Amino acid sequence: MTDKPTPSTVVEPQQGTKDSNEKRDRKGRIHEFQETEGYIIDIAEDDSAPAGLKLAKDGHTVLIPQPSDDKHDPLNWTWNKKHLMLFIVSWVSFLPDYGSATGAVTLIPQAAEWGTTPDTVNHSQAGNVFMLGAGGVVENLSDPEAVVILSAYFGRLPVVFWFLLISVATAAWCAEPDTFESFMAARILNGFFSTVSQAGGLMFIKDMFFFHEQARKINIWASFIVMSPYVGPLFAAFMTETLHWSVPFWVYFGMNVLGMALVVAFLEETYYDRTIPSDQQPARGNRFARLIGTAQWKCRHLRNTFGQACWRTVSVLLKPIVALSCVFYALTFAWAVGINTTLAIFVTPLYGFGPKQVGFFYFTPVVAVALGEATGHWLHDALAKQYIRSHKGHFEPEVRLRAVVLAMPVVIVGLVLIGQCFENQWHFMATSVCWGLYVFGMMITTVALSSYCLDSYPEASGEVSAWLNMARTVGGFIVSYFQVRWAEAQGTKQSFGIQAGICGGAILFIVALIVWGKRLRIWAGPLNFATT
Repeated sequence: MTDKPTPSTVVEPQQGTKDSNEKRDRKGRIHEFQETEGYIIDIAEDDSAPAGLKLAKDGHTVLIPQPSDDKHDPLNWTWNKKHLMLFIVSWVSFLPDYGSATGAVTLIPQAAEWGTTPDTVNHSQAGNVFMLGAGGVVENLSDPEAVVILSAYFGRLPVVFWFLLISVATAAWCAEPDTFESFMAARILNGFFSTVSQAGGLMFIKDMFFFHEQARKINIWASFIVMSPYVGPLFAAFMTETLHWSVPFWVYFGMNVLGMALVVAFLEETYYDRTIPSDQQPARGNRFARLIGTAQWKCRHLRNTFGQACWRTVSVLLKPIVALSCVFYALTFAWAVGINTTLAIFVTPLYGFGPKQVGFFYFTPVVAVALGEATGHWLHDALAKQYIRSHKGHFEPEVRLRAVVLAMPVVIVGLVLIGQCFENQWHFMATSVCWGLYVFGMMITTVALSSYCLDSYPEASGEVSAWLNMARTVGGFIVSYFQVRWAEAQGTKQSFGIQAGICGGAILFIVALIVWGKRLRIWAGPLNFATT
């Protein structure tokens, strides 16, 4: 059930200079995070809570953000409604990488049909992967607080609706292209339009769930994203064993149609401007008006101008901790995309695998993601609660990064051993387990990094989500182009060893953020956005 606290108030700022208090007052209209104090999460039993402060059912956990008394406020929705929204957003987030990675298996029969090489057909895969990131940044510019390109003046719901509608059409195109060139164009366009909920998923989570709930919800959403590129090839491999390569893409089309049906029937607009009193909130309009965006268009004057909306995305990346997080993520997650898009090229000649055997091989990362989700369900909250207990109810976002430090040794060991398995021709079960180690570690890392950036800049949930998505996919896009040739030139032992070394070097970014992240946030200053 959702927490139902007493009447609302804003958390009182702690003592400080006049300027700092004024800054806190400005930011207090949006969220309760302060660069110098972090979050005040827990009110001790011997402390008296400020009058009207809303607490969770346990009586001491502060609700952040403080919900309004409006029944339309997403923070006041029922548990069932919130989790239905979360499932729909997660399902739509599942689709882009599922469809993208489906091509990792079909490229061999496609190459035979079009008279080219699998590596050439893989270029369509790389183009699709790149657009998964680029599309996210552009879509993010059209979120509810921005009045900008493509879906300008629309809210969260209409952006999902219109982009998913085009994704459905391009998914059908992927299944029935006339030529390789047509297929490549379809894949690129599908990548651009399908990634809407991957790039903006944190917005929905931030809108509906309180701070103390967000890490577990991000864990659920992220598990759909991280698992999806492995489920796609798994299903596609079994289909192509006896069916034409287009069948997996028709299945992908059907999954998009299902996603569209869920969005049309159930998904709601989650944007709620907390700077506006409940009795002055703009008219919501009817269901259809919210879906297509006309209701949001009518109140566009309450949000940012075109210039402000464009600057939001740029200003977030200029914050040092966001930029460093994106660099780290690109350097570590890139190999997941590289391995996934080229796996069939490695294991088919090495182990004599056919499509069915390749499909079975993809069970490993699916299990690894499930184990990572189960571990993260407790790990991220345990690390946060331990810090809060030992720091008198205060919490700093850098605590999230401790999970990354725990996960990265598993990532490095997994990459090193994958290279050994391929070059030394170890049993395929050993290769499977080593691949699982890497995927497990990256699942933990993804949730921790997303939570860290969201905690640091809660008013920029969409921008943070888009840039992390861009870092993940652009890194994979680059690696996809040279993964096979690199292994052929230097051997998998050396190429995967270097990849592990890059991950080991990248952990220095995380150590730097743990030590100096708070000082960097204070030095860079707040975003001071007008809306969340």
